[in-house]
Amino acid sequence: MWTCPLPLRNYPTIVMGHGSGGKMMADLIQHLFAPLFANDLLGQMGDSTVIGGWRMADGRSSAISNQQSAIGDLRLAFTTDSFVVSPLVFPGGDIGELAVNGTVNDLAMSGARPLFLSAGFILEEGLPMEALGQIATSVANACREAGVQLVAGDTKVVNKGHGDGLYINTSGLGLIPPGVEIAPNRAQPGDAVIVSGTMGDHGMAIMSVREGLEFETVIESDTAPLSCLVEAMVAVGEHGDSPLHCLRDATRGGLAAVLNELATASKLGIEFSERDVPVRPEVHAACEMLGLDPFYVANEGKLVAIVPEAQAEAVLAAMRSHRFGKDAARIGNVVADHSGLVIARTGIGGSRVVDLPAGELLPRIC
Repeated sequence: MWTCPLPLRNYPTIVMGHGSGGKMMADLIQHLFAPLFANDLLGQMGDSTVIGGWRMADGRSSAISNQQSAIGDLRLAFTTDSFVVSPLVFPGGDIGELAVNGTVNDLAMSGARPLFLSAGFILEEGLPMEALGQIATSVANACREAGVQLVAGDTKVVNKGHGDGLYINTSGLGLIPPGVEIAPNRAQPGDAVIVSGTMGDHGMAIMSVREGLEFETVIESDTAPLSCLVEAMVAVGEHGDSPLHCLRDATRGGLAAVLNELATASKLGIEFSERDVPVRPEVHAACEMLGLDPFYVANEGKLVAIVPEAQAEAVLAAMRSHRFGKDAARIGNVVADHSGLVIARTGIGGSRVVDLPAGELLPRIC
């Protein structure tokens, strides 16, 4: 039987902060879900789970292991996600495109080539058929661009007032090639920290619509499939070995949440320069108007990479040659000091701890 520990005991009901990507969500996972469902695979706690080369408890080869033998050294990556963004259509994309790209990117963060998706559509009574058709078309188009097939699906309808238009749940399956070993705990002291582009675009695109903010340039979501970018980064390695230690896509909680997760998983510290993090001027302006830190704002087409120092420049060059990495920048390093902490060097020469956000900064953005 599950017994509620602190700090969950302080929250007798679920609040929006439990889905924030910050401390409250981490506590919910750590204290409720993880102990109940504990196993070695779930314990990886990556954007997707790597399955392969394992055996069942009685020593018999599992079905996955048998399949692995049939296809050589390839391993499977598996992930699932749900999308509840509001509004359903936003500058630069919609919930359908977001669902495909978000799932594809979770697979890519394990170095996998995404192959197959499933999709469950939770429809609210009264949703205009034209709106559903537009979003379904976006799903199909996004699948084609990402090179994946939607091979299973489900549709449910809920009463008016109980579904906020449309929710989408997806799962994805991909294959990881030999030589690719990417995991949250593989960072090493001295490794370089690289971002693939400007931070905060998606979250501010959503918030600018909600708050009615107007700028000289429209802020658009950065939603994009990153698997081809990851393949270009992996190709930098020699003899088929990947030069990448860690990859994460900076979604809920933004750059700050990702860096904290990687520092915690590796039991090392991370230091970065605020000035080196690319942020669009209009995004920076929107964040100032709303009192937000762009490092905590979500992205849907950007990744954070941790790579060995010796290969950092080659990886960075490969990223900048790709359309989804043209604004890539090196922002910092992994350090042996202050285990589990992320330190930002400020523009005035000081430093500050960049912690996980406590609660929900931007609800319903993905």
